[in-house]
Amino acid sequence: MPVPILMPALSPTMEEGTLAKWLVKEGDTVSSGDVIAEIETDKATMEVEAVDEGKIGKIYVAEGSEGVKVNEAIAVLLEEGESMDDVDEASLSDAAPGGGSDGDAKSGGNAEEGTGQADNDAAAATPSAGAPQSTESKGTSAAPAKGPNGRVHASPLAKRIAKNEGIQLSALKGTGPHGRIVKRDIEKAIKEGTGKGASAAPSGDVPAGSAFKPSPAQVDPRLYPEDSYEAIKNDGMRKTIAKRLSQSFNGEVPHFPLTVDIELDTLMAAREKINAMSPPKGEDGFYKVSVNDFIIKASAMALMKVPAANASYTDDAILRHKHADVGVAVAIDGGLITPIVWKAETKGLLQISSEVRDLAGRARSKKLKPEEYQGGTFAVSNLGMFGIKSFSSIVSQPHGAIMSVGSADQRPVVKNGELAVATVMTVTLTCDHRVVDGAVGAEYLSVFRRMIEEPSSMLL
Repeated sequence: MPVPILMPALSPTMEEGTLAKWLVKEGDTVSSGDVIAEIETDKATMEVEAVDEGKIGKIYVAEGSEGVKVNEAIAVLLEEGESMDDVDEASLSDAAPGGGSDGDAKSGGNAEEGTGQADNDAAAATPSAGAPQSTESKGTSAAPAKGPNGRVHASPLAKRIAKNEGIQLSALKGTGPHGRIVKRDIEKAIKEGTGKGASAAPSGDVPAGSAFKPSPAQVDPRLYPEDSYEAIKNDGMRKTIAKRLSQSFNGEVPHFPLTVDIELDTLMAAREKINAMSPPKGEDGFYKVSVNDFIIKASAMALMKVPAANASYTDDAILRHKHADVGVAVAIDGGLITPIVWKAETKGLLQISSEVRDLAGRARSKKLKPEEYQGGTFAVSNLGMFGIKSFSSIVSQPHGAIMSVGSADQRPVVKNGELAVATVMTVTLTCDHRVVDGAVGAEYLSVFRRMIEEPSSMLL
């Protein structure tokens, strides 16, 4: 029995993704566990494995297709002795949750009718609008098949040609399976001059990250003339960042900042001694520790000392976490991701340093697994290396707070009534007021400051 290969849900919140790359082609034989494709979410690129053995009968979604819905059929796997003649593509796609109703959902790349050659230019299709079999339907032509939403079902190639030629699909009768409109129906309409009226327009999505022309509704040409800018299309990550942080900033998460200056001279001396005793760079996977490694360790230890700050808000309860799972903000191409150092309070500085380097490297190549960046209890964002003195980050759910770390500079300070010079950094704790009150945030910062100014206190 033909087995549909569905767009996988790589996280509990994933609704759609980008089919970045196919590692197999139609006709290839695969076994269970073979990697067949790469899927991009808003945060990472994941590999998709075959769950059964068989032959790739047809690929429905071309690589590079964006907005592919979870559980949408992206290909079909044939068992031994089967061919595409055994596949009822309408039933196959309808078997997938949500399949078979929306003829305009994005996918693309179905095979051209009756040829077996992939239509790589198709950019709007669904498995339910897949290429029909090459033989004509018996009997008279039926009205075009429609889903519950009233949209006409047509193959992706038929849609593309109709759009370019200004043909209204609703005016045609389909001769494909279940009355679906196929290529020959469009060619007949062009020859006979029927179905005219739709505005011809180029098809195909502009790849995210590339230049394209935004609509006047998005960019007022009176403010920004068309030749005065280059528009770069938002990718899924940038859209997700904008959506989540807008929700947080616009009132769903009432947040407030607390700022404190911290002296680093004792920590810098301790860091120098630790690095002098550490293995050579890269040996056994360890590297020299950075100030940020101390900050991650101290933030985790402080969360254990002030458990009320190590919490998340839900409508039913406040979750007090048993471990300090600290997210570390990493800037990557197109956005920001926060891989997590799990149980950071249990790890030494060298281990934290090694993990952060590994996580950051794989984050930049979008090779993190969802479980490596989803969740966590707290976050640290450090812009000190860019010379930023202080800033206030936006709390990202489900964290109860995020710490923003500025640069370490020599500044004048007063010690015992006398003016002196010390290495000082400014940190700002942004708190979700629903779960971390002002007094709790202040207590946390007090403990964190003590640990940074006297690192040996982390041993207590």
